[in-house]
Amino acid sequence: QSPLVESGGGLVQPGGSLRLSCVGSGFTLKPYAVGWFRQAPGKEREGLACISRGGYDNYAPQVKGRFTISRDDAANTVNLQMDDLKPDDTAVYTCAVDRDSRCPPFHVGFETRGQGTQVTVSS
Repeated sequence: QSPLVESGGGLVQPGGSLRLSCVGSGFTLKPYAVGWFRQAPGKEREGLACISRGGYDNYAPQVKGRFTISRDDAANTVNLQMDDLKPDDTAVYTCAVDRDSRCPPFHVGFETRGQGTQVTVSS
């Protein structure tokens, strides 16, 4: 089993919201930076958001202002609140952990990944 388990995906209409969760399974998230990524069919994997051990967050331009990443260390969980969803947001969303406490650039690190949850935005 993957050490990271995502949930919360599903089908939503444009303009709607979803909240994704990433739970550590036998794996403690607290010391590490955690990021969310997505990959749509035929497209490259893209980094969306990251939260550091200290709670500092950063976002990719395409989701800034619509997505919010947060962490609940007591629950060993990192969440991604997604609002104002668009059809282009349709993808498999995965969380990933970097072995540093600070967020690296999206194209490096994040060695430990979950298996993903499908998000489909369609009317």
